[in-house]
Amino acid sequence: MALLQLRHLTPHSLSFTPKLRHFRFSAFKSPRSSFSASASTTMAKKVLVPIANGTEPMEAVITIDVLRRSGADVTVASVEKQLPVDACHGVKIVADALVADCTNTIFDLIALPGGMPGATNLKNCEALESVVKKQAVDGRLYAAVCASPAVALGSWGLLKGLKATCYPSFMDQLTSCATAVESRVQQDGKVVTSRGPGTTMEFAVALVEQLYGKEKAYEVSGPLVMRPNHGDEYTVTELNPMEWKCNDNPQILVPIADGSEEMEAVITIDILRRAKANVVVASVGDNLEILASRKVKLVADMLLDEAAKLSYDLIVLPGGLGGAQAFANSDKLVNLLKKQMQSNKPYGAICASPALVLEPHGLLKGKKATAFPAMCNKLSDQSFIDNRVVVDGNLITSRGPGTAMEFALAIVEKFFGRQKAIELAKVMLFVHQ
Repeated sequence: MALLQLRHLTPHSLSFTPKLRHFRFSAFKSPRSSFSASASTTMAKKVLVPIANGTEPMEAVITIDVLRRSGADVTVASVEKQLPVDACHGVKIVADALVADCTNTIFDLIALPGGMPGATNLKNCEALESVVKKQAVDGRLYAAVCASPAVALGSWGLLKGLKATCYPSFMDQLTSCATAVESRVQQDGKVVTSRGPGTTMEFAVALVEQLYGKEKAYEVSGPLVMRPNHGDEYTVTELNPMEWKCNDNPQILVPIADGSEEMEAVITIDILRRAKANVVVASVGDNLEILASRKVKLVADMLLDEAAKLSYDLIVLPGGLGGAQAFANSDKLVNLLKKQMQSNKPYGAICASPALVLEPHGLLKGKKATAFPAMCNKLSDQSFIDNRVVVDGNLITSRGPGTAMEFALAIVEKFFGRQKAIELAKVMLFVHQ
C-alpha cells in the first residue's frame, strides 16, 4: 500500500487593505454549511456574464455558479447572434439572452470570462463595450479574468491608472493600459481582475464579497470545499496503486443530467480535453441540453443510449444532488459502471455521486472513498473521507467543486504521469508557475 496524505482543510482569514486589495480566499466555514442559507434574505444583485465562441468554459461556469450560490440574479448573455455558444475544449453552453437585449438593464456587476478567441470576441462586441463603459462611468462594479482584463477592459480604456492582473502571456499587453501586478485576484476601486482558470473560484468569491459583504462570502465559500493554500502544489491520496491502461489517448465517459453540478462537470471535461483525452459527454435523459444545478445550460455530445455502445478507459461522474439521483436511477449507466468495475477498469465520482450512486449500487465495496462532506455519512467506510482526492486502485473519488481541479488533474496523472498533470496545473494557474 502506498499512501500520500493530503493537507487537511483548515480555516483561514481574509486579508484586505482599504482601497487596493489583494484577495486570498480559503475554506472559511465548515463545508457542511447549507448551499442556500440566507440567500433569500438578501436582495438579489443583478449580474451580467457575457460569453462568446471561444470563451474559457471553466471561467464562465465557475463565475456564474458561485455568484448564483450567493443569491445573485445572473444573466448569461451571448455576444453571438444565437444563444448557443461553442466554448473552448468542445464545451457547449446555452446563454439566457443575447447581449444586444441587455443594453437597457442596469447591472450591479458585469464579469467577463477569458479564453481565446473568446476574449477577442467579447472585445469586438460593440453592444458589450457600450454596456461596460457605461458601467464604469456610473461607478458600478466590473470585472474580468484571464485574457479579458488586457484584451477587453484594457483595450476599452477601462483600466487606466488602476492596478490589474491577467493571464501571464497577456501581461505585456496589460502593462500598456494598466499597472500590471501578479496577484491571483486584484481589486482596485470598482474593478476586480484575476489570472486564469485556476484562480477563478477565488475571483468569484471575491465578487460575492464585493456584492454582498464578507459574511456572504464566508457562507458561499464553505460548501465549495476550496483549497486552504491556493497556488501550492496539490497532492493526492493513493492506496493500492495500479496502472491505468489505455490504447493511445484514454476514452473517457462523463455523464451529465439535469441537476448535475456544472462546475464539477465542466472542470473535469475541460481539463481532460486539455490533456488530449477523448472525452464523451453523454446526457442521461431524453435531450442533449441539460439544466445544471445552478441553472447553467450545457449541451452533451450524445445521449447515453448512443454513448453506451462504446467502451471506455474511465467513467467519471460529476456531482450535484439532482444529477446524482438521475445517475442512480439510470439502469443503463449503473450497468456500465458495474461492468467497468468487474473488468477492473477505472471509474470515479465526485461530490454527491460517490454517496448517492456508487455506494448504494455496491460500487464502493472494499474501497476507500470520499464524498461531499454532508454526504459522507452515507458511505459505509468513512476512514478516508477527510481527503480531498482518494484513488484506490481503479477507483477515484473527491469532495466537491473546490476539489474538482485536483480530481481532474489526478486522473491526468494516472493516465499521462505527474509531470503532465503539473504542467497543466501551471498553465491554468492552479499552482504557481
